[in-house]
This record gives sequence, C-alpha cells and structure tokens, in this order.
Amino acid sequence: MNAAVIKRGATPRRKAVVRRKPPAMVRVPLAPRRFARHAASAFIALVLIAAIAAAIVAGLPGRAWQETARAAARSGFEVRHVEVHGVATGPRLEVIAAALEGPTNSMLLVDLAAARARLVALPWVADASVARRLPDTLIVDVTERRPVALWQLHHRLVVIDRAGVPLTSNHLERFAALPLVVGPEANTHVGDLIALLAAAPRLGRLVDAATYVGTRRWDLRFRSGETLLLPEGAAAGAALARFELLDRSTGLIAHGYARFDLRVPGQMTVRVAAPVKPTTPAPVAKPAAPAAPPPPAGTDAAVQI
Repeated sequence: MNAAVIKRGATPRRKAVVRRKPPAMVRVPLAPRRFARHAASAFIALVLIAAIAAAIVAGLPGRAWQETARAAARSGFEVRHVEVHGVATGPRLEVIAAALEGPTNSMLLVDLAAARARLVALPWVADASVARRLPDTLIVDVTERRPVALWQLHHRLVVIDRAGVPLTSNHLERFAALPLVVGPEANTHVGDLIALLAAAPRLGRLVDAATYVGTRRWDLRFRSGETLLLPEGAAAGAALARFELLDRSTGLIAHGYARFDLRVPGQMTVRVAAPVKPTTPAPVAKPAAPAAPPPPAGTDAAVQI
C-alpha cells in the first residue's frame, strides 16, 4: 500500500503577478522648419553672450562711455562753474581745487565720491558733499571745523577746533580774539577747558590764556595779569566756582594780586604783585591813625576759603 508523503514546511504557491507594461510615449514629430528656427535662435543668443563677454574683457564699454562723455563735454556738459557753500574761515580756492582735481572736467566723468574724499581730507573741513547741476555746475557744500583757540607748542602757533584738530597756521591775525592754550596735549584737552570756563562765564570772558601743566591741570592767566592755579581733575570746576564767588564779594581780579593758588583743597594762597615805582613822587596824605602795613610784594599768604 502506497502511503502519501506530506512534506512539512513547504512554501505555498503564490499567485502569479501580472506586470503591466508602461504606457508607450507618444512622440510628436517636430517640423524641420521649426527646429531650424529654434536652433538658429539659440546660436544667435550664444554668439551675443560671447560677444558681450569679449567686449567686457577688452574694455570696450568703458571706452565707449569715455567717448560719449567727451562728446557730451564738447556739447556743453563740462564743469565751468563751482558753487561753494559753507566756507567762512577756510580758503575757498582750496575747496575749488580739491573739487576739480580729477583727470577730466567732463560733467559725466566727475567722480563725486573722490571729490568729496579730497574735500574731507582738508584739515579744516569736517564734512562735505558734491553734486552736479547740469549742464556745467558743481555744487559743493562744506561743513567747517569751528576754530576755538590758538595752540602754542614749542613757540609755534596753530588754530585748533574743539576736538584739538590743527586747522591752519596761516594768517593768524584773523584769530587774535581766540584764547591761547599752551603746552603739550593742551589741544586734546581744550574741550574740557571750554566746558570749565562755560561753568563760570564771567571769569571765562576775562581769561586770556591757559597753560596745561604736566599734562594734568590748568593755569589760567587773566587779561589783567593774574594767574590762577587750578587743581587737577574734577576738583578744578569746584575751585573755579569758589574763586568766582570770592571775586564777586571781595574783588580779587585787577586789585594788585599776581597769583592765586587753589591746588590745596579749602585753601587759597595769594601772591601780591610788586608795586610799580612812580617816575615822580606823589604827595601822600598822612593818615589820621596808623594803618597796618600791607603784605610785602612777591610773598605768598594763605587764606582759608
């Protein structure tokens, strides 16, 4: 008797998968004339791109622009006038020369940025702007540095602005009314001096010169000849304010004193000026009672303030 053999673990048969063919692509034939037209357009575009690139490499656009600008200049678009605004103390000719320093006067070729850079490089110019007004005019607006003092260093005078920038050393007679600052680094601290004197305007108007001593403090010289020694740092403002109150109440300025020393806090050392001997003796009235002798000239006397 034949026995049926059953194999365990046999893989069951799978259903057959029917693969579908992808849809066939329909090719639309391109007319020969249309193809030739597209090909010609692409070729012309490539030729134009190559020509433009070659012209840029050879510098032809720049040359064409130069020729156009020269032709415009011959037609009247050329710088013939320079209007300068904002110049009060500086030399106007320097402004005009700086504006026209470029290689050409053609209005189309004037480099406005370069002209402004030349103007700002002038020591007395804080800022400037340059513009065209066709057909033949440049408009220059200048912001000047304002002179505030004369700075003396090593017997040389120069005008400076509030930031201490040297402006000019020519024709200084125009600035004779400005105060004088003396000493190394006095120019870089002139702004502090201006603020100091602005806090005591009555005394500030009487100051003729200021010496920056040891690059740390000021000595003020008044027009009447006295010298006021101020402490350094922030204490200078308080000392000057106290001195102004004393001068209002007792009259220190132009009353025969030579020097006032306020460097010690709460104290003022006073030096009396030497008396001037008269050329002819003057009659002196005899006092009714003996007066106290004045302090000797040239000596210092300290008083509490």
